[in-house]
Amino acid sequence: MEQVNIQSNTYTTPTSFWWNTLKRHGELIAALMSGILIALTWFMEGSLTSSTASTLYIIAFIVGGFAKAKEGIVDSIADKDVNVELLMIIAAVGAGSIGYWTEGAILIFIFALSGALETYTLNKSERELESLMEIQPETATILENDSERTVSASTLSIGDLLLIRPGERVPADGIIIKGQTSVDQSAITGESLPVTKQIDEEVYAGTLNISGHLTVKMTKRSEDTVFQKIIALVQEAQDQKAPSQLFIEKLEGWYVKSVLLIAALLMVLPHYALGWTWDETIYRAMVFLVVASPCALVASIMPATLSAISAGARTGILFKGGVHLEQLGTMKAIALDKTGTLTEGSPVVTDVFTRDDIKKESFIKSIASIERQSTHPLGKAIVNYAGNLDWYEPDQMMDHSGWGVEAKLAETTWRVGKLEFFSDVNGFNPFKEQYELLQRSGKTIVLASDNNGIAGMIALKDKVRVESHAMVKALQKRGIEPVMLTGDSEQTAKAIAEEVGIKTYYANCLPEDKVKRIKELKVQYGTVGMIGDGINDAPALAVSDVGIAMGQGTDVALESADVVLMKNDLGKLTRAVSLSNRLNLIVKQNVVFSISIILILIASNFFQFLTLPLGVIGHEGSTILVILNGLRLLK
Repeated sequence: MEQVNIQSNTYTTPTSFWWNTLKRHGELIAALMSGILIALTWFMEGSLTSSTASTLYIIAFIVGGFAKAKEGIVDSIADKDVNVELLMIIAAVGAGSIGYWTEGAILIFIFALSGALETYTLNKSERELESLMEIQPETATILENDSERTVSASTLSIGDLLLIRPGERVPADGIIIKGQTSVDQSAITGESLPVTKQIDEEVYAGTLNISGHLTVKMTKRSEDTVFQKIIALVQEAQDQKAPSQLFIEKLEGWYVKSVLLIAALLMVLPHYALGWTWDETIYRAMVFLVVASPCALVASIMPATLSAISAGARTGILFKGGVHLEQLGTMKAIALDKTGTLTEGSPVVTDVFTRDDIKKESFIKSIASIERQSTHPLGKAIVNYAGNLDWYEPDQMMDHSGWGVEAKLAETTWRVGKLEFFSDVNGFNPFKEQYELLQRSGKTIVLASDNNGIAGMIALKDKVRVESHAMVKALQKRGIEPVMLTGDSEQTAKAIAEEVGIKTYYANCLPEDKVKRIKELKVQYGTVGMIGDGINDAPALAVSDVGIAMGQGTDVALESADVVLMKNDLGKLTRAVSLSNRLNLIVKQNVVFSISIILILIASNFFQFLTLPLGVIGHEGSTILVILNGLRLLK
């Protein structure tokens, strides 16, 4: 069934196929046609008249240079500034005007070819986005009154029951309420192998149902799905430029004006100052125009950045812009949230202790009834532990962010939260010894009080992620200091820090404390990252130099972050840092190489060693090389 849809969606007529090919590769086709025309004219030059050869070269000029000339003129008018495209067109026309039609045509050809390569990089990044958008199903099968109905995916609503057959893609985020299957999530999480999904587990829009029949209850609107967030993040990343790119673009206008001014002076001064002939003077000025153009420098950064963003998106690492991609590799320290980041974020209840006058079952029922209203992982764990009960309905719920929650059940006022929340409550002494013992074992303790003081405590254990220790070790090896920030107690924080190998940690952190610690780390280390997944992490993510969110974190955390790691895989953090380091290295290579080539060519021209053909090859060849060097990041 899916093959039929794919074939019908992608079928095109021969005319439309060639038209689409021309639109996508038109710049490259024009460059190649220009090169072929130049080669033919050069081989036949002996049998052609001078005017015929010049005419053919002029046609090659127009074919190869039209796109770049148009781009240069339009951008110059829009920006009210000159640019490198105009500089190269002037150099080529200048070469032709003094009789060097072959060299001018070759300059246009290689310049057009390097421009086509740069356009290819941009199109490659856009095709990554298009390929993502194409896997979103346009239709969905919904179940209503035991009957099936096919509707447009855009008309689906939260709560709809969706039937998803083997081989079909999931049309919306939802929870499986019937069936079991294997799902290909590679487009969303970057996983290479299918993942087994069962009842009550979540499936994402755009993923492929491989083997089983599923009934899924839709839980998110189309615009709020993980799939749509990925598309939005990739679009945002393509539109944002890195600081180094912005600097180069700002430099470009000033540099081009300087080159034009110096070229104008070189067309006159050497004749009088150095005794050069007019032909040699004008020739050297034209060579200078070619070799001093900053084409390679301008192309040093953007193709590499777009390649890195595309490579990251394919592996489940989403960057919101080139600036964040650059900064990630300059981090000297990174703050890590504990719950849901270093740990799996799904703790389980291990111990329950109550006051002598309270039964354990009644205590758990009361606390779970209150925690049902919470989205905190500890609250969910308590509710899961309680099982299906005849719940109480709490009144006057009040959340104390970072501390706990207060609620009223019948005539009893309950508090549930960390120890510091109960500084004005009596009755802790009977629990003190056991509390300290549980803390030393790395467990998180939730205390609860009623009208008569401390009523009991619940101990929970959050399992450390398998990859946490390896990730911490890899960061330290790269010279990045990991620092744990957690709202948990000192004892719990110490136990987890020791387990994963973190030397520096801060416990009992409220959201504002995390922000304070991030600011302190920035003073101490310089560039500081933060990785988290919860609402309470959002302020710290925003204030850090690079905010990194776990892919299954809260919407607020995802919006505040600069980088998103899909599938909650901490291993992707070290891969993201490696990708950033590779990008920064390639950008440095490109910048140093392009500037060196420009200086060498200018010096060679001044000492009259350099001919125009060699200048064209050296200058445009360096441009092609830096673009190809940036394209290595696509792997």
